[in-house]
Amino acid sequence: MTTPPLAPHRTMSREEAYQLVDMGLDLLMPAAAERRDAAHGMVVSYSRKVFVPLTQLCRDVCHYCTFAHAPRKGEAAFLSIDKVLEIARAGAAANCKEALFTLGDKPELRYHAAREALAEMGYDSTLAYLAAAARAVYAETGLLPHLNPGLLDLDDLRALRQVSISQGIMLESSSERLCERGGPHHGSPDKKPAARLETIRLAGEAGVPFTTGILIGIGETRTERIDALLALRELHERYGHIQEIIIQNFRPKAGTLMVNAPIPTLEDHLWTIAAARLIFDPSMNIQAPPNLRPGALRPLVDAGINDWGGVSPVTPDHVNPEAPWPHLDALAKATKAAGKELTERLALYPAHARDLERWVDPAFRTPLLHRLDSDGFPRTDSWSPGAHEDPPAADLQLIATPAAPRPGAEVERILARAQAGETLGEAEIVRLFRARGDEFTAVCAAADALRRKMNGEVVSFVVNRNINYTNICAYRCQFCAFAKGKTTEDLRGKPYDLPLEEIQRRVREAWDRGATEVCMQGGIHPAYTGATYLEICRAVKAEAPGMHVHAFSPLEVWQGAKTLGLPLRDYLAQLKDAGLGTLPGTAAEILDDEVRQVICHDKVDTAQWLEVMRTAHGLGLRSTSTIMFGHMEKFEHWARHLLHLRALQLETGGITEFVPLPFVHMESPIYRKGKARRGPSFRETVLMHAVGRLALHPVIPNIQASWVKLGAEGVKACLRAGVNDMGGTLMNETISRAAGASHGQEMTAMDMEAMLRSMGRVPLQRTTAYGTPPADAKAKARAVTTPVSPVRIDFRQREPAAATATHGGCAA
Repeated sequence: MTTPPLAPHRTMSREEAYQLVDMGLDLLMPAAAERRDAAHGMVVSYSRKVFVPLTQLCRDVCHYCTFAHAPRKGEAAFLSIDKVLEIARAGAAANCKEALFTLGDKPELRYHAAREALAEMGYDSTLAYLAAAARAVYAETGLLPHLNPGLLDLDDLRALRQVSISQGIMLESSSERLCERGGPHHGSPDKKPAARLETIRLAGEAGVPFTTGILIGIGETRTERIDALLALRELHERYGHIQEIIIQNFRPKAGTLMVNAPIPTLEDHLWTIAAARLIFDPSMNIQAPPNLRPGALRPLVDAGINDWGGVSPVTPDHVNPEAPWPHLDALAKATKAAGKELTERLALYPAHARDLERWVDPAFRTPLLHRLDSDGFPRTDSWSPGAHEDPPAADLQLIATPAAPRPGAEVERILARAQAGETLGEAEIVRLFRARGDEFTAVCAAADALRRKMNGEVVSFVVNRNINYTNICAYRCQFCAFAKGKTTEDLRGKPYDLPLEEIQRRVREAWDRGATEVCMQGGIHPAYTGATYLEICRAVKAEAPGMHVHAFSPLEVWQGAKTLGLPLRDYLAQLKDAGLGTLPGTAAEILDDEVRQVICHDKVDTAQWLEVMRTAHGLGLRSTSTIMFGHMEKFEHWARHLLHLRALQLETGGITEFVPLPFVHMESPIYRKGKARRGPSFRETVLMHAVGRLALHPVIPNIQASWVKLGAEGVKACLRAGVNDMGGTLMNETISRAAGASHGQEMTAMDMEAMLRSMGRVPLQRTTAYGTPPADAKAKARAVTTPVSPVRIDFRQREPAAATATHGGCAA
């Protein structure tokens, strides 16, 4: 049990921090690792970068540095833009994401050669040239600039923020003593601790994501290291802008005044890493460069780091040229040997990437959104829901691992609670969504074990037809590419409003092809009233009395009740009497009003959606449940959504299945406006099914995969991660198609069964309520060999149905 100063979740006081000076590694390292794991789990991150040494001229003369030097005859004072772009292109070809600009501090203030070179290029300062170079790199290659230019004032920081996603300066030390004669910083005006701390403070004021840290072994004491760490903590607590604390070990270099200085021991390095971890909030990123401690990577992890910094497959470490970067494969193996998962990040860390509005210049926000996953890490594959793109092989391999590895203690505990049927907390569900590598495998395996326990090897499906009776909608949901105004032309077709006779024709055609269900939804047509939906139900039942009507989202039900001035219960009872059998759990999107205000602000809110479902269940109308995920929301929103569904099901028992609907981005308005990601990553998509199984166990027994959005290979992966249902054969599917999905509009019953058998599962045709279909319906479905012919209907305005009650607000 840890002593009070080392408790993993509390903030250490200044007095407690200084007590660390005399504490040994046997106490510090386990406490630091526990504190790190509480926030970062199994992830140790790195940035794939190129190193751009824009200039090695510097007005400072640090006694340990070989990067900076005086002007040399025949050597350019600055890299040309062409040379900078040559480096950047090589980085882009090697799949790097970051361009790290490192340079001496304002060399024009010391050297005529620097002033002359800048003037010849048309710049009045090194910072102006840096901005131009960063702008060119981003425009030409898409690499994201990170800038380390030295001391900056507020205007400098704001100007450079427009051309970079992050900036940094090493504090190195807060000891003024090191600037005195004989000290390593004597003669280096830019190494004055007060000046460097002021730059870091101003970066916070300017809203710049910032990297900093300390250099150990240059003559400072452990107490002075604590001084520096506390000074940085104070600034971060004020502004929240510091992304990482680098604990860099001094390495003596030939040709410097400190060539014979003692090298800090590994023990001293580990002590400082552990102290930093314990002093800062657990969420802080603590970094140690892997090339400066070759052969000792595991102890660095054990001491509490969660980041290796930038590692380049292209360029050397120009500051430490004697220390080559480890190969990324070797770094991944060493990280795994230390019990962690090497995970690529951007120069902008995930915590800041999850809040782009606050931390990033507008010019970078949309490109970053398109590159990020839901947790702020970069997407490392090109897969998106609905696209003809194979899932990433690495993720498929992790899912297919025959013997699931044992996860870390925290995830193992959460999985045990889920498998026992206990209600997980929001933070526990979020932790499962953050699973990567072996933890991802373990989560999928745990979900699949529950699927096997609850459902065996049977995978069910229903033969149905989707009928989207109108795409005209008065609402403007930002994710929807299906809805249109009366005069809107769009890439995916014209506005339409199906007449009742066309709805009935499609119902009859579906019945003749063995369908037992019609799934009916549409836009909220401004002329529709609650009577319209009643009329549609009656029309279906008149055409095919045995057809199950699975229809009307909670939004349509709410709107229908409102237009008729009826309480929800009364209106739902009328729908039931008219033939409604079950409700689709759509219009849920994300059941969190913070998200709904952005993506569907005029739609029913979370409480209203739940009220419709609760009322329907109370009348014996069961429903499905859905989540539409991967656009602009966070893992916390996913967790809250699942908890809402679980609570509703515990109350009513009316939900038949959970259906994850990954956001199809291609034609979505919110994506085309640059305000959404390009759907969830494949790993996140699989996890939504797996975590859904775990978080909803045992109250919602069926987890469904959308073959339209996932394709055959995506479905196969999800079948190994808790899925036991394939939903409907559809016959016509227009909503995903309108958004850009390309996996088809119908799968016949025979094709569905063949696909499932090829995946090693036992197919089972079901009804909407998970019963057995009539034998004649099954026979008709198996006689179908070709998809239904698409029907194109010109826009037609249906006569509005007569209202049966006075218009007014919903009384429910």
